[in-house]
Amino acid sequence: MSGAGGPVEVDRATLRLALVVGGLVLAVLLGFGLGRLNPPPNPARTGTAAVAVAHSHAPGTGAHSHGGATVTQGGDADAAGLSISSAGYTLAPSTVEFAPGKAGELRFQIKDERRRVVTRFAVVHDKPMHLIVVRRDLTGYQHLHPTMAPDGTWSVPLTLAEPGAWRAYADFTAVADDGRQTAVILGADLAAPGGYAPRPLPAPATSTTVHGFTVGYAGTPAVGQSVPLRFRVTGSGGAAAPLQPYLGAYGHLVALREGDLGYLHVHPEPVRDGDAVTFWLTAPGPGRYRMFLDFQVDGVVRTAAFTVTVA
Repeated sequence: MSGAGGPVEVDRATLRLALVVGGLVLAVLLGFGLGRLNPPPNPARTGTAAVAVAHSHAPGTGAHSHGGATVTQGGDADAAGLSISSAGYTLAPSTVEFAPGKAGELRFQIKDERRRVVTRFAVVHDKPMHLIVVRRDLTGYQHLHPTMAPDGTWSVPLTLAEPGAWRAYADFTAVADDGRQTAVILGADLAAPGGYAPRPLPAPATSTTVHGFTVGYAGTPAVGQSVPLRFRVTGSGGAAAPLQPYLGAYGHLVALREGDLGYLHVHPEPVRDGDAVTFWLTAPGPGRYRMFLDFQVDGVVRTAAFTVTVA
């Protein structure tokens, strides 16, 4: 009987092995099929690492909304605006030379990686496009808001007050065909021909006066750390100035690094701390920076500038 039963036992073992292998193959195939039927979350809901450069927030605030799409914050504190192309987008100005002291117009387009002109932008901080212009010595700061024609050409009146090399930054959130939103800051050089005499940066200070207002801040920026800076604006007699919302907040702060003009764009806490406006700033590296605070009182926007040294 044992001789007759041996082959039967072998066949049964072989059959069991075949069933196990077949089951594993079927499980893999079913898993692949379910994966095709249930794809990963739509990439339109996430942005790129460029967002962390463009928008600094308090630790733990997480993602925020950009025109209906969630853009995830990263931890990269590198300065932005150092390239004319980034994240698949290119800044294409129609002209880069302006007569110093004469009113002109800056016209430009944003092109995608297929060289198509971008015409869809999310409204962020009340505007679809923020343009910052400054001379290489960090003087002549301007914060402008161009308008876009149907063909995707942006235009804005621009006067470069003095001769020299200037830098323009386009700060925007592009919307791709699939709805994906990407926040980008691109930079391009502008020129105002003539004798250029760069001015040295003013000495570091935590207080300055602008058109009758005293603007001061408390806090010490640090390399690679998100640090709160609390700004206060006072009028005559030291009373707190009646700040009005500007670009969806009670202040707008831009910091530029001396040397390469690396750009750090920061925004305040949504709620004021008494009469103070708090910004969270992460310095990408040591050196001297020039901070520009835009604030609005009685419908007029003014800019206070500060030099700060980060050790």
